[in-house]
Amino acid sequence: MLNLERLRTLDALARHGSVSGAAEALHVTTSAVSQQLGKLEREVGQQLLAKNGRGVRLTDAGRLLSEHAARILSQVELAQSDLEAHRGQVVGELRLSAFPTAARGLFPTALAALRARHPALRVRSCELEPENGVAGVVRGDLDLAVVLDWYNKPMPVPDGLVKAPLLDDPADVAMPAGHRHAERAEVDLGEFADDEWITWGEGEFCHEWLIFTLRSRGVEPIVGHRAAETHTQLGLVASGLGVCIAPRLGRHPVPPGVVMVPLTQRVRRHVYVVWRADADRRPSIRAAVQALRMAAETVG
Repeated sequence: MLNLERLRTLDALARHGSVSGAAEALHVTTSAVSQQLGKLEREVGQQLLAKNGRGVRLTDAGRLLSEHAARILSQVELAQSDLEAHRGQVVGELRLSAFPTAARGLFPTALAALRARHPALRVRSCELEPENGVAGVVRGDLDLAVVLDWYNKPMPVPDGLVKAPLLDDPADVAMPAGHRHAERAEVDLGEFADDEWITWGEGEFCHEWLIFTLRSRGVEPIVGHRAAETHTQLGLVASGLGVCIAPRLGRHPVPPGVVMVPLTQRVRRHVYVVWRADADRRPSIRAAVQALRMAAETVG
């Protein structure tokens, strides 16, 4: 009979592409991964891994078994979800992520409420950019992820995931107090053709959105600085090094010397939470979504 934990190890290797990646995802050592896979090979009587340079690759038998493993683990998740729903108790472990400003703006309230209402539920959280959060839920490394898209650039949600809206998050332009537009009631993005922009990392969803949006307003952006964290961006603005888009969720306190001016376009981020459809009936999922929605109401 196939061992479920060894199938989970094989699935992790197939998803992450390396022994070290599987070990990190499973929170075990690389030696433990190698041992589990060695035992699995002996159980099935076939070679599942082959050397590939310094790493390993799945053999044809390994790929075949990993595809079955993914389906088996999905069924196990569904069975656990049904059993948890039948029991009706919010217990066990829940793993969730959020992009940084949502983690700052929503998690303290939401996670404290979960702990108070459901002390038998163990919650583990981390900060991840939206794309990585979605990928983590798809892989099964996370139970939920708080993610975002923009009013004019949606982020695709893969099949097999469920999503629920949390809030719409308005964004302003953050600029130095001495900026020529600092005393305006509102501004248009087209008025910043000569300004240096402080933006997110190359390739990140929010950075790509900003470039796309500025170009749609006839502005070829001058990118002076990149920073993943909103407060780092605002610190650069305070020093007179450029302007940035500053969504309101999780951005306080605003440093001295920075002025926020609303946009005429009413730029907004749509913030929502995603989880796997096969876990939809888990009371812990429902409790977490409810806690996040209540936290969103306090900042919305």
